[in-house]
Amino acid sequence: MTIHPAVRSQLNSSEQADNLDTLPVTVLRGVGTRVAERLERLGIHTVQDVLFHLPLRYEDRTRVVPMGTLRPGDQAVVQGEVELAEVRFGRRRSLLVRVSDGTAALTLRFFHFSAAQQAGFERGRGIRCFGEVRDGPATLEMVHPEYRLVDADASPAVDEHLTPVYPATEGVHQLTLRALSEQALQYLDGKGAAAGAGALIDWLPPALASTFRMTSLSAALHYVHRPPPSASVELLNRGSHPSQQRLAFEELLAHHLSLQQVRLRAQHTAAPVLAGGGRLVGGFLQSLPFALTGAQQRVIRDIDRDLARPHPMARLVQGDVGSGKTVVAACAALAAIEAGYQVALMAPTELLAEQHYHSFREWLAPLGIAVAWHAGKSRGKARSATLLAIGGGEAAIAVGTHALFQQEVEFARLGLVIIDEQHRFGVHQRLALRDKGRAQARRPHQLVMTATPIPRTLAMTVYADLDTSIIDELPPGRQPVKTAVISQERRTEVIRSVSSACRAGQQAYWVCTLIEESEVLQCQAAEETARLLAECLPNVRIGLVHGRLKPAQKEKIMAAFKAGSIDLLVATTVIEVGVDVPNASLMIIENPERLGLAQLHQLRGRVGRGNRQSSCVLLYQGPLSRTARERLAVLRESNDGFEIARRDMELRGPGEVLGTRQTGEMQFHIADLLRDESLLGAVAQAAGELQACCPENAAPLIRRWLGGAVHYGEV
Repeated sequence: MTIHPAVRSQLNSSEQADNLDTLPVTVLRGVGTRVAERLERLGIHTVQDVLFHLPLRYEDRTRVVPMGTLRPGDQAVVQGEVELAEVRFGRRRSLLVRVSDGTAALTLRFFHFSAAQQAGFERGRGIRCFGEVRDGPATLEMVHPEYRLVDADASPAVDEHLTPVYPATEGVHQLTLRALSEQALQYLDGKGAAAGAGALIDWLPPALASTFRMTSLSAALHYVHRPPPSASVELLNRGSHPSQQRLAFEELLAHHLSLQQVRLRAQHTAAPVLAGGGRLVGGFLQSLPFALTGAQQRVIRDIDRDLARPHPMARLVQGDVGSGKTVVAACAALAAIEAGYQVALMAPTELLAEQHYHSFREWLAPLGIAVAWHAGKSRGKARSATLLAIGGGEAAIAVGTHALFQQEVEFARLGLVIIDEQHRFGVHQRLALRDKGRAQARRPHQLVMTATPIPRTLAMTVYADLDTSIIDELPPGRQPVKTAVISQERRTEVIRSVSSACRAGQQAYWVCTLIEESEVLQCQAAEETARLLAECLPNVRIGLVHGRLKPAQKEKIMAAFKAGSIDLLVATTVIEVGVDVPNASLMIIENPERLGLAQLHQLRGRVGRGNRQSSCVLLYQGPLSRTARERLAVLRESNDGFEIARRDMELRGPGEVLGTRQTGEMQFHIADLLRDESLLGAVAQAAGELQACCPENAAPLIRRWLGGAVHYGEV
């Protein structure tokens, strides 16, 4: 393919100078070795990186506002005279400075101050400050505002544009970033240290930009870094201005192209052909006490087609809690085993991995298939024996946690990798497990499962490198779980309900959560709750399970609960996924306001797995915020995982729901998957057109936005 003429023109015009994507940031004034090292923490290495280090929000410092017009919550520039400065002693020592401009008085409050700073606030001295206004005991206040002392009669110039606030790091302050962006914009205009010292190539051909009615790249960058005083701060802070949308479109396009390239590379990568006669799958399905749903059968056919090809499968299976994803995974595993290959099944927690291990062993042992268990806590001779069985090929399936990707684990013939609740794993963990098949010069097939469904348009972006199948049907006889939202003040009433359910031969869960992310504290809370419930319910057999128990203890307790010899299981959120006890028909979740909707839906999915009507009680601690009330209402009104996931993303953002905030994936500079969902269809169309007219533009576009994270797409 030839380079688009407009892009070739840009390349020719910049042949005599470095492009801004290669011009080091050290060409900018004030950037020496130490500052450059700090900028690296922000991913800034070149002048182009400075231009694409985009503001998080904006402040209006373009006009001085009369103090008499201020309202709590305003952010404003004010100017007046110091009337009084004094130190007050209360719960915290603070310096209070009262200033006035003739329309009203305002108090500046400082908790951290020096004697020299205090001495500077002389009565009658002019002062200009910027900050957020809040209610105070006597007047409106600003806490730790930015300020400078001026002559009382002076009228210093205000900012000529809205003030950008950038993502920062230790040792790199806002003033530094604003100064650097100012210089970078000069380079963008060809007014750098030397005229024509650089060029920024727009990798979107004009015809493509015109199709989607986009402004030029240069104009968009100028606007987002230096919005005019007339710009809407509200629109900019929402990220909805056309200039921001132009950049968001390009960023989403870069992510989409990177994942497309992964898909394209996979088509040129060898994988084992896993096409058996179906003997093992047929025997397994006949042994099940239930028939597969139509949705399960459809997804199994999708997987079989993929496994029969000589290129690696990369398929995502989405299914609501209880839809039967594990049975589908077992069928895929049996197809690989019948073709003479091994399977690795990785889960994010030991409890979930153990559940999978027991399910697979129970299902597959009658077929003569050896299932191995490997986790980080495995020790001694058992660990060594497991590693030998995996390395020698005796273990057809290895089930475990992230320990499966450790260097000491070697597979004889790895043909299929199954990853459950994949969004909980870091990128490099998944890469390492996939790479276990490299020794045989073939990449293993990969099946990814999640019970956190996301809307189709988002899946097009987040999982553009994966084919997607959806299990959109629950097994026959399943009834929706009834959900009630009840205050802790009615705790005694809830305990009586648990007692009644257990006397009637049913089983129940009592889930304990804490706001702290401390496993130790969560376990202590569960232990205390179990003790108090034992006092209130002397005739109920109570078990306790949490993350700090030894695997053998957890296994024993879970087996007892499943067998019906424990009536009430008190647990932390470790039971969120994987636990399948059809007789459990009641769940109590304490402090549900502290969990996300998707996690609550997962927990609720532990009941309602039999034919009996099941209930879930959300036992909240009041008073609830408006957002918390909205979230719990969503769960009370809906059992649809897709709808719940959509509302969860509205309330918490896609980063948290998809787990990408922790793993470093899909970290956007300016795009927002939820806000910009309407762009995603056009992004997919633009990706196809770009690949058709000038595919060589894809790589530099990806580098611009993803930088060193490009290899993350190879998951």
